[in-house]
Amino acid sequence: MRLRSNLCLWGAPPAYSGKGRPRIHGDKFKLNDPQTWKEPVEILEVDEPKLGRLRISLWENLHFRKASKHPMSLLRVERLCERRSGKVAQPLWLAWIGEQIPVLAEVWRLYLRRFAIDHWYRFAKQRLHWTLPKLSTPKQSERWSDLMPLMTWELWLARDIVADNPLPWQKPITPLTPGRVAQAMGGVFAMIGTPAQPPKPRGKSPGWPTGEPRLRKPTYPLVKKGTKKGKQPLKTSA
Repeated sequence: MRLRSNLCLWGAPPAYSGKGRPRIHGDKFKLNDPQTWKEPVEILEVDEPKLGRLRISLWENLHFRKASKHPMSLLRVERLCERRSGKVAQPLWLAWIGEQIPVLAEVWRLYLRRFAIDHWYRFAKQRLHWTLPKLSTPKQSERWSDLMPLMTWELWLARDIVADNPLPWQKPITPLTPGRVAQAMGGVFAMIGTPAQPPKPRGKSPGWPTGEPRLRKPTYPLVKKGTKKGKQPLKTSA
């Protein structure tokens, strides 16, 4: 995962001295302050065809302030070559949390795959309405989540059989994006039909069928969280 450049991490605590409470954190490691950095465990320089010369530095056994029992490895990916505009690119800070970190020459490339994944999460939430339904049980939520990649693959496979149907303020594009395919799927559904039941006639509802038992949905206890009261200021007399 990527870390912001002004974040503060903490090293492993020193050995217990035998007096007082054992320390939880070690020395501070501030990402934008090189004076707080220790010597890297490993440094590697590689030549990337698109990015040029890169320097990758590795630090180990660091943790967040509120997660002292979860150490992680810290990576700093620095671009040594200047951009065409003459500006120096900002370094990329990455954190690896896992049992075994891959080879240093390959681990930083794994983050490049997150670019497409993050865009898919945004598409699933906004266009496919992943987080919109208010489902009752975890099983229903899991089933709804399992439909997200299936719907994405259907849109990907249908991109060659749909006609672009842009909105008045949209320009025609080729090839079609998954969002534009979903916008044009109405014609496909009209041809293949739908397994859903036809809409019920408008009017007064017939009500619950006579003789059919009705079961209440399971209820769960409420989780009440108390609020911390701040210290009252001392009253002073004039």
